Amino acid sequence: MKPRHEPQDRSALQSPGGDWSALQSPPGYYSADGRPPDAMRRALILDRAVSRRIASGRRVESRSGTPVVMFRGRPLNHVLHAVLTVFSCCLWGVVWLVLGVTNKAERIALTVGAMGDIVAVNGPGRNTF
Repeated sequence: MKPRHEPQDRSALQSPGGDWSALQSPPGYYSADGRPPDAMRRALILDRAVSRRIASGRRVESRSGTPVVMFRGRPLNHVLHAVLTVFSCCLWGVVWLVLGVTNKAERIALTVGAMGDIVAVNGPGRNTF
């Protein structure tokens, strides 16, 4: 898992996947003299990144201070599919297998670096089957 750093200058970015907006950060996030942001500003930067990802369809799985784990996708209801497989004499098992192979779930961990940049690490769980 390789960390991905999002650049601070968001005005030059195009948004192919919806992860970054073309808007600049509001004034007050970064100091003019290049000093690293304090803990309060880093929390504001993280809140803004989380809210943008929530708007693109992710949901917060856990948050404990600085790190945030976000999730996109829907896990399979294995109990329902097991019952349907039993009652259909294993015919539903083919559907269950196809759903399990094609159903994708993504986890991403976000944190803010010392200089105020968002560090995103893709987590395990690409396939929920």
